Amino acid sequence: MKPLHCTRTITTMRGLFAVALLLSTIGSSALAQDQLQRDLDVPYVPTRPAVVDKMLDIANVSKDDMLFDLGSGDGRIVITAAKERGARGVGVDLNPQRIAEARANAKKAGVEDKVKFVVGDLFKTDFSEADVVTLYLLPHINVKLRPQLWEQLAVGSRVVSHDFDMGPEWPPERTEQVEGKTVYLWTITPENKKAVKVAGNRAQ
Repeated sequence: MKPLHCTRTITTMRGLFAVALLLSTIGSSALAQDQLQRDLDVPYVPTRPAVVDKMLDIANVSKDDMLFDLGSGDGRIVITAAKERGARGVGVDLNPQRIAEARANAKKAGVEDKVKFVVGDLFKTDFSEADVVTLYLLPHINVKLRPQLWEQLAVGSRVVSHDFDMGPEWPPERTEQVEGKTVYLWTITPENKKAVKVAGNRAQ
């Protein structure tokens, strides 16, 4: 039979070990999440209604379109496209809180049957069914997304960005100003598809 003080010591040590293991796990998870946020995070700045309207106008969004908003925030672009243009839409955002807000806003607007919001990494998202892709990200993220847009989107699909372009390698075909903001438009061309194929061949 073990002395009482020995049993208590063992129990205490086990408890301390469990706490240390838990803290280590939480710490590792937090570091991984922090790294993900550093790599992909875009400060959440809601797009003004007038800019949303201009983005939808410049892309000529209609009831026949599927719109993907990458970095969708509270869902306002997707929801406006559905409510006012009759389009279907998908919003993708890294932040679960924003996705929860977007789903609540879609329910309030009565467009739940037309839209979907998902937590996801933009660079691991399949948006190949999109007719229109909207963005309000950052310049380096736009540039990093560019080959993915060229590869996944069909010729004739439209890409619209609020405030930031796609770098000198892909100049916009049209720009519009609204309330001091710039909206950029691109259309996927056969040349874009060829550029992706050539880049892929070089990488092999």
